[in-house]
Amino acid sequence: MKKNATVLVTAAGGIVGQGIMKSLRLASSSSLDPISYRILAVDSSPLAAGLYRSDIGHIVPKATDPGYIDSIIKHLRDYEVEALFVGSDEELMAIATAKKRIEMESPSKVLVTELDVIRNARDKWETYKVLKANNLSCAESCLPGDRDEFAEKFGFPLVVKPREGFGSVNFFVAKSTDEIEYALTRIQDYGWKPMIQEYLPGLDDEFTSGVTIDKNGTYTMSSIAIRKYLKGGQTYKAFIDDYPMVRLSAENVAEKLGVTGAVNIQAKYVPNEEAPSSSQNAAVSEPRNPNEILQNGRMKIFEINPRFSATCPLRSYAGINEPDIVFRNVVFDEKVDKVSICRKLVCMRYWNEVYVDLEAYQNLKRVGSVKQGLENSNVPGYF
Repeated sequence: MKKNATVLVTAAGGIVGQGIMKSLRLASSSSLDPISYRILAVDSSPLAAGLYRSDIGHIVPKATDPGYIDSIIKHLRDYEVEALFVGSDEELMAIATAKKRIEMESPSKVLVTELDVIRNARDKWETYKVLKANNLSCAESCLPGDRDEFAEKFGFPLVVKPREGFGSVNFFVAKSTDEIEYALTRIQDYGWKPMIQEYLPGLDDEFTSGVTIDKNGTYTMSSIAIRKYLKGGQTYKAFIDDYPMVRLSAENVAEKLGVTGAVNIQAKYVPNEEAPSSSQNAAVSEPRNPNEILQNGRMKIFEINPRFSATCPLRSYAGINEPDIVFRNVVFDEKVDKVSICRKLVCMRYWNEVYVDLEAYQNLKRVGSVKQGLENSNVPGYF
């Protein structure tokens, strides 16, 4: 018999929140998984598709609104929610900061890692300092004040990006001093703080690794690495395989940083000088044998996201369901035996549509909630 569990997923209109929902649906439909999830989804917009693909959908204030946490706590209480999943970077800090209050005033466990880990990971300069302090291989970086010396040492191109950004927003590859100055100005005008990083070449050498650490921070529950190709800052094609060097590198980082729960680690394979680089390839193509390519180099970490990843449904379909693993460990106190064996797959993402009756949309705008969203929406099987 499956156990029933009610969870709340935030940011139902975004790719991370929807990825968590997909993973929970996969767990519910699996005969091997012990839990069936009822999903309460929230978002600040009635145009969030996940509200209509959940069991219950609610409109909440934006994370910057003073009433945001109060609204979250109310829904957790009203529906006796057992766990809260955070589906966006914008909400992560607000919820992590209020974690103790949320858990005291509701029946829910908040499935986020420690606040200091989030602070360090959200500021990419702080991430760099922590990685260097722990002797972990990473992309060399500097602050704008040291840009001339940095450019002289590493040469062009160089990466200029915001310390607090996400996706590919205000991400620049500068090929000259003038382009560095332009990028710095753009980032500062946006209200963010810039940093400069060495450029790591290679078209098919970028990996995203998911690691889950148990609630006490004592052991790795799962790890999986994906070789990814990006479009608009998101993975749109991926090879899921056994990349032991990548996985073990990511596990080492997660354990040394003191993570609990889920973390996503971005890294590039950098070959030794004598080894050929895949940057010689002119187009995205099927990657070389991973056991061959990952012999003559090392992984260089360039970003850490202390949350569930937008690629978590890919990992779940391959056999490593991170939202389900973390839930079972934190809420049901289950000691999850380490999972690292996955199905070897190729993933090609594509656009799809959710259709909602106009009346259901207008009703959600009016009353702020929708029940049985799956009955009020349709995803046609025409592709």
